[in-house]
Amino acid sequence: MSIRERFKLTAGSMVRFAMVALVVGTFTSVAVAQTTTPSTDSSAPAAAAPAPAADQAAPAAAPAADTGASDVAAPAAATATVENPYGLNALWNGGDFVSRGVLMIMVIMMTGTWYIIVTKLIEQTLLLRSAAQADKSFWTAPSLADGAAKLSKNSVFRMLVEDGLRATEHHEGTLVDQIDLHTWVTMQLQRSVDSISNRMKGGLAFLATVGSTGPFVGLFGTVWGIYHALTNIGIAGQASIDKVAGPVGEALIMTAIGLAVAVPAVLGYNWLLSRNKTAMDRVRNFSADLHALLVSGGRLGAGKSARSA
Repeated sequence: MSIRERFKLTAGSMVRFAMVALVVGTFTSVAVAQTTTPSTDSSAPAAAAPAPAADQAAPAAAPAADTGASDVAAPAAATATVENPYGLNALWNGGDFVSRGVLMIMVIMMTGTWYIIVTKLIEQTLLLRSAAQADKSFWTAPSLADGAAKLSKNSVFRMLVEDGLRATEHHEGTLVDQIDLHTWVTMQLQRSVDSISNRMKGGLAFLATVGSTGPFVGLFGTVWGIYHALTNIGIAGQASIDKVAGPVGEALIMTAIGLAVAVPAVLGYNWLLSRNKTAMDRVRNFSADLHALLVSGGRLGAGKSARSA
């Protein structure tokens, strides 16, 4: 067999093999298409099937949410109605005679502090008002008696004038006539000024005492309250936070009350002391002018400048 014949035989075989492969491939693709198309169609109902289940789950979730909201609202309402078992009432009802005594002492201190502050402010205001009245009307009177009559009956400046007048009237022909008039009038006016000063200082010692001892009284009540709280906890055998925080917090209220008592006392003492100095300067200046008028029959220029200052 020649080479040309062999080539024709080989080419014919290849053509037949290609045709067979083409036919087999066509039938295979058709079969695959027929098998995959029903599976796709059958999967569509399966995918759509969960939708009713989701629709059924939505109403079930809504009552569950409502139930959960009501469960949350119920504890909130219950919490709003719970009362605090601790405080001043519990401290008073659960305390012994020492705790109650400390509370009563601090209440007395606080009441006395505010009473003294208010009364002293009124007293100082009246004195400063009397000083302005004396500077305005007394020194323009024709005589000392007329000047004293222009002042109010409760004025300390009128008391000074009357004391000075009595000192000059009862000097001669008495046991004190050996003392010169200048010295005798000076002594009487100084006693009157000292009397006014002592009256103005009344109550300030109480404020100083409260301001210095108030915190320590409250601290004593705190220590005593903590001691009893720890004793009760030890007897009960329970050391949880709710058993410790309440009694110890009640005991610490004593310290807060002590500070609330002491701070106004200290501030009031310093303020009243400063106002007292201003008021007593007005009284001493008036006394110096009155002394010069009683002794020499006229007012000194220095006394006038001191009064105006």
